[in-house]
Amino acid sequence: MLLSALTEVEGRSQTLERVLQLVEAILRRTAYMVLLLENPGALTQLVRLCSESPWIASLLAETPLLLDELLNAESLYNPPTKDELQDELRQQMLRIPYEDLEEQMESLRHFKKAHILRVAASELKGTLPLMKVSDYLTWIAEVVLDHVVDVAFSNLVSRHGYPRRADGSTCNTDFAIIGYGKLGGIELGYTSDLDLVFVHKADPQQSTDGDKPLDNAVFYTRLGQRIVHILNTQTPSGQLYEVDMRLRPSGNSGLLVSTLQAFEKYQQNDAWTWEHQALARARGVAGCKDTLAGFEKIRHEILCQSRDKEALREEVVNMREKMRKALGTPESKQGETFHIKHDNGGIIDIEFLVQYLMLASSAEHPELTQWSDNIRQLEELGRAGVMAVEDTEKLRETFITLRSTIHRRALQNLNSQVEGDAFPEERAYIRSMWQKVMLD
Repeated sequence: MLLSALTEVEGRSQTLERVLQLVEAILRRTAYMVLLLENPGALTQLVRLCSESPWIASLLAETPLLLDELLNAESLYNPPTKDELQDELRQQMLRIPYEDLEEQMESLRHFKKAHILRVAASELKGTLPLMKVSDYLTWIAEVVLDHVVDVAFSNLVSRHGYPRRADGSTCNTDFAIIGYGKLGGIELGYTSDLDLVFVHKADPQQSTDGDKPLDNAVFYTRLGQRIVHILNTQTPSGQLYEVDMRLRPSGNSGLLVSTLQAFEKYQQNDAWTWEHQALARARGVAGCKDTLAGFEKIRHEILCQSRDKEALREEVVNMREKMRKALGTPESKQGETFHIKHDNGGIIDIEFLVQYLMLASSAEHPELTQWSDNIRQLEELGRAGVMAVEDTEKLRETFITLRSTIHRRALQNLNSQVEGDAFPEERAYIRSMWQKVMLD
């Protein structure tokens, strides 16, 4: 059966090697062997996916339970909507005892991997374009984060009671997760970490109403710690997501969880320009709706501040140069390779250009702040007349081309470094736009 399936794919010897790695992983688990032997359709899907992506082959070898996903080709190549994801996770977690945090953590990891597999399979088949792939990967993260907040909050409430407000009423979490970077920009890849910031709007002077009360400030700090623990901890099924909290106010030296008031004060008085650039790509992704709305109001007001455009331009250019030196191709190897994200003419040039124009123009065009992703920000810059529409459209196409390449390479276990002569037209155009907007 295996040899028959191999005749249908290219790169048969390489594919066989990948499939045999999986077989080796499941040899002692007869149920998985029986599944493949009794379901030739699943074996066919396995061989095809292993042929097209070593990353998927490794995922299946690490988590053989995912072989169940291959039984139904229709569902494998049709990822669910966000509402369907939420409903599926809710039903899945209802079967696990509330107090069994370890089993909940395992179940969350399997849920994430199963749905990422479906997205990757759909991308390889061509049924999901890049923008939809990022949407689905972002929905998976948002659904998981929402559930993690609920689990962590309920766990703490069972021990310490609900946080109280100044008027004596109890908080309905009053906590939110803000996504920055790729999560905020709706650009998640298959192995992206999550840049997160935690905020709450509870009164830090009040305490919880349980038998073992905590000051609200302590309660929310523990809530943040528990969320990071659930996401970061290595279990038998691996890590749920790697979390980066360095974009919070004052970075690693700052509080893990800030009040909305403290967050606003920091952004107004102490944040560096690069932190306002990061804010342009931030959005609320999970938690209390009122707290999320409070964050969006702060973000809008900060981004719409009047700024000295020349000073702003200089700061953005200087920060871009620092990033390029730190993360781009070393001078000794320039010309040999091209880093799609970090080198001159790469993705980061487009992102910094867009962020500069947003910070420079949002005071006159507040509608620019309504989106956190580069694609719609570019479209809005064109509609507002800040950039020529033909330039925003060309930058949009170029951005999608480069990001699509990164996605495809990730499925091949390849990094973002390509041949030095790759994408000559795209790089030349990005460099010309950078010169025009940022340097002339």
